[in-house]
Amino acid sequence: MYDQTRAQQPADRPSGPAGHRAQGPEPLLPSDERDRIIRRLGHAVNTFEDTPGEALEEAESAFDEATEALVNALTERRRVMCAGWQDQDPGTQSAELRLALREYREITGRLLRT
Repeated sequence: MYDQTRAQQPADRPSGPAGHRAQGPEPLLPSDERDRIIRRLGHAVNTFEDTPGEALEEAESAFDEATEALVNALTERRRVMCAGWQDQDPGTQSAELRLALREYREITGRLLRT
């Protein structure tokens, strides 16, 4: 049976156990950036009892950082996707447009599911 998720993974994507490709799309944010934001949010939660106002400010700041990082990542992803299909040779354009459409569908679906 055709597995669309696996078919769309880049060739240089690390393999999972037993040589199989890892399931699921590539994360939108690098793991170190996600981890830093998660730690800040966790710190805010853990310090709420002692300093609720400061904890809330830290949580808001972590949210703002996550939002900005996500917008930047999506902007870069869009730039890369557009570069893949704009100004292509008309003979190969249909295939490139199909790939671009799949990527737009995948990333939009991920945004709507979260």
